[in-house]
Amino acid sequence: MSRRIAALTLEALADLPDPCRGCVAWELDPVSAGRAVAGGGTAFEKEAWLSEVLLQWGTAGRVAYVDDALAGFVTYAPPVHVPRSRAFPTSPVSGDAVLLMTGWVDPAHRGGGIARMLVQSAAKDLTQRGMRAIEAFGVAGAELAGQGVGLTAECMVPAAFYEAVGFTVVRPHHRYPRLRLELRTALSWREDVEAALERILGRARVPVLSGV
Repeated sequence: MSRRIAALTLEALADLPDPCRGCVAWELDPVSAGRAVAGGGTAFEKEAWLSEVLLQWGTAGRVAYVDDALAGFVTYAPPVHVPRSRAFPTSPVSGDAVLLMTGWVDPAHRGGGIARMLVQSAAKDLTQRGMRAIEAFGVAGAELAGQGVGLTAECMVPAAFYEAVGFTVVRPHHRYPRLRLELRTALSWREDVEAALERILGRARVPVLSGV
């Protein structure tokens, strides 16, 4: 069984499962997202968003394949490209951080380390691009996911997952804590980047990464 991680490109976007392939909950503001849903144009808007981010900033995610079949993905981007980030009570994202938006792992591959591989690959990518940190909005309690921020439960990742892979809470909240993973330390280590990230992110068993 072979595993590989690749950048989220327009070609790879077609591999995402429904409804993730056409979900614009993070990518558009609530009004624009509502219009896209009503007009049946969410897939087009998703492609347009990714195209713009790729041109202006670079890759906005990572996808994992097992034997050439999609096993999971994560998406991330600077908060300026993520209008929904402003809806959270613990916003804004720090000016030196990239926002990890959401992620998903195929149920057939959960518990097999795919989630950790995706986060490690994202951290490695951002470190090599000179980013200082990754931040994310976690959800505390699945029954509360999405309430008040216009997202479904599937669009949110549990705060416990982020903490298990090395994130720390920088702004507490009973529903939506904001968490942060510093990358500056990894840049200064003598080991190569991947080995350094293994040390940061491999300290705890990773729970299932779920979300759209």
